[in-house]
Amino acid sequence: MSIPRKSAALALAACVMAGAPLLARAQAMPNPYGAPIATEVAKKAAAAALAEARKNGWVVYVTIVDSGGAVAYVERIDGVQFGSAEASLEKARTAVAFKRPSKAFEEIVLNGKVQYLKLPGAVPLEGGVPLLVDGKIVGAIGISGASSAQDGQCARAAADAVTPTPPVPAR
Repeated sequence: MSIPRKSAALALAACVMAGAPLLARAQAMPNPYGAPIATEVAKKAAAAALAEARKNGWVVYVTIVDSGGAVAYVERIDGVQFGSAEASLEKARTAVAFKRPSKAFEEIVLNGKVQYLKLPGAVPLEGGVPLLVDGKIVGAIGISGASSAQDGQCARAAADAVTPTPPVPAR
């Protein structure tokens, strides 16, 4: 039994419209890569992530990679599970390699696009976020040890510490 063309077109349009916000979030950041992250900037990002985790009672592992994906800085809270070392590294590498938070891949997979599970170097778990300095991607942070949402919250705190939101001018 075939679906009438008009119904099929409407169904396709509905799917595209429903997926548009997801696709918009999944797009790579337009920012260019910059020089590798400086150690002091990496430490500042890690400190913000760890402060967010401690404030909430979460035990996490923090890995920061430079703009080429090499490890730049690592720190953890005692008692974190061993598997979080590798998971945090892979989340950070996903974020820097694809110029987007690793959460974008998580959302894509959760929405049924399981073929993304086979994309080399893309870990579909929230917790990896690119780090920007002067509008350039200088590296990324990966957090693991808590839930994916909590890891993401810590990673965003780190990114905000490195690239704060500009103040709104007074009127």
